[in-house]
Amino acid sequence: MSANTVPCVIIEHKDQVSWIQLNRPATLNAVNSDIVEGLITGLDEALAQQSQLVILYGAGKAFSAGFDLGALDEQSDADLLHRFVRVETLLQKLYTLPVTSLALVHGRCFGAAADMVAACRHRIATNDASFRMPGLQFGIVLGTRRLGRLIGDDAALSLLETSRIFTAQEAFDCGFITQIAAKDDWPAIAASKAADAAALSIQAKATLLEKTRDDSALDSDMAALVRSASAPGLADRIRHFVNTQVKK
Repeated sequence: MSANTVPCVIIEHKDQVSWIQLNRPATLNAVNSDIVEGLITGLDEALAQQSQLVILYGAGKAFSAGFDLGALDEQSDADLLHRFVRVETLLQKLYTLPVTSLALVHGRCFGAAADMVAACRHRIATNDASFRMPGLQFGIVLGTRRLGRLIGDDAALSLLETSRIFTAQEAFDCGFITQIAAKDDWPAIAASKAADAAALSIQAKATLLEKTRDDSALDSDMAALVRSASAPGLADRIRHFVNTQVKK
């Protein structure tokens, strides 16, 4: 990366809080490989820094439009499989993080980005935020069990079987987000969450997760993702999905 290149992920550590910004505003922070690897690096750094709180947020007009579907003609099924495996690796790292996590969402939050939000402990969105999880439309099983655990099987089925866009109010009503708040209120909310997060050490939080949550199915989640993504024709299925959306 040259000195003049703006990073896709901006990481700041201050006062035991790690702020991690998705920074591809021109693409609505579409999740490409650089964003995934940058987020993984940010989470690793947060642990190394002994941060008490990790905050994810997006630059520009949206949290993220989701998995970057650009340049599909240049990517093989194997390339896309690897990308989805790295996304699931990121999601599992975020989900099992022994550090309090907070997602601050505005604008679109689609696909893999919505899965990131679902993996966070606290999930706050502006009133105009919108969400969508369309992976099953092109045969990708990503975050499905975790979503069912978060909002209940019936609610997850309702959202996933149609891949419909749902509003911040709908997200709050089903438990997908934990609070609706304007961006002006985010600094005070972050400060409050940081104060709460400081009550336990990272080791104590890890123990709390271990004793209050059964995460034995994480390997099964990865296996389900790999099985779905390794089915022949992944690139063609995604191209068909993209073309279908353009025609709507």
